[in-house]
Amino acid sequence: KMRPILMKGHERPLTFLKYNRDGDLLFSCAKDHTPTVWYADNGDRLGTYRGHNGAVWSCDVSRHSTRLITGSADQTAKLWDVKTGKELFTFRFDAPARSVDLAIGDHLAVITTDSFMGNMPTAQVKRIAEDLQEQTEESALVISGITGRINRAVWGPGNRTIITAGEDATIRIWDSETGKLLKESDKEVGHQKAISSLSKSLDWSHFLTGSLDKSAKVILLGLLP
Repeated sequence: KMRPILMKGHERPLTFLKYNRDGDLLFSCAKDHTPTVWYADNGDRLGTYRGHNGAVWSCDVSRHSTRLITGSADQTAKLWDVKTGKELFTFRFDAPARSVDLAIGDHLAVITTDSFMGNMPTAQVKRIAEDLQEQTEESALVISGITGRINRAVWGPGNRTIITAGEDATIRIWDSETGKLLKESDKEVGHQKAISSLSKSLDWSHFLTGSLDKSAKVILLGLLP
């Protein structure tokens, strides 16, 4: 029998949930500006990450659960020390930061920004330095030219590609070094309305999309329709 665990702590609607790789920690984001970490087995709150000034839309955690990255409506993405809750670094943008995803090895992150005040949506690759003294805000790659908000961007197998999905109901696969568009989904057989979520399998062989067209699709990466 499934036993629900009720986790109380956020004061505004939740926006994103993420387990760490070991599955013992659960990270939650919400419109209350304060990402939170919980023990997954009993639902006890372990701590919060304070520093954002807007809704937090997404997060990701490093393989060994040492660092957390968050994206927020306050036009920043932040790196945190998971254990201490300390804010380590802030990436600043000219628009809200919507989606964050760490690459294999945790040395790269893809962060999407919304259209805002004349700025078009982008997906930006940031290098994540092990030594914070070497950390910069410089983007290694900027992908642009998409109309409509990019709701999710995730890394493909071997960090070779970036997969994006969003308001225009199209899944796109990009070369992560050059930014070249490699493939995009067929609108005839794909989603008919905005794609609100995109999640990859652990082995990167397939991914799952959820859409406002009331459907979810499991898609093999090599067989994008």
